[in-house]
Amino acid sequence: MDQGGGSDVVARVAQFAELTGRPGSPGAGGLEGLQDVNVTVAAELGRVTLTIGEVLKLGVGSVLELHRSINEPVDLMVQGVRLARGEVVVVDDRFAIRIREVSEPKRRPSGV
Repeated sequence: MDQGGGSDVVARVAQFAELTGRPGSPGAGGLEGLQDVNVTVAAELGRVTLTIGEVLKLGVGSVLELHRSINEPVDLMVQGVRLARGEVVVVDDRFAIRIREVSEPKRRPSGV
């Protein structure tokens, strides 16, 4: 492969057509088009960092101590991003989360 100045390769800037949305068209400024999209929602009780050796030693009956106090709220995660915090409650013999705090949305950079 010739790395010198005598190469026959011509590089130029790519030209793309400008994308424009039509006012009033679906998704033209709101989240209406995303209302039926499924996302994964998880309640995270806590986390712990282990070595591979420690993970390999885990088995039935092992106790894994998490880095979270029982009094701390549980994180409600959507696609891996914290959406809210709440407390674990029981509703009809099932665990549930009562939301106590909703996270602030991340600010978009100006001009976006």
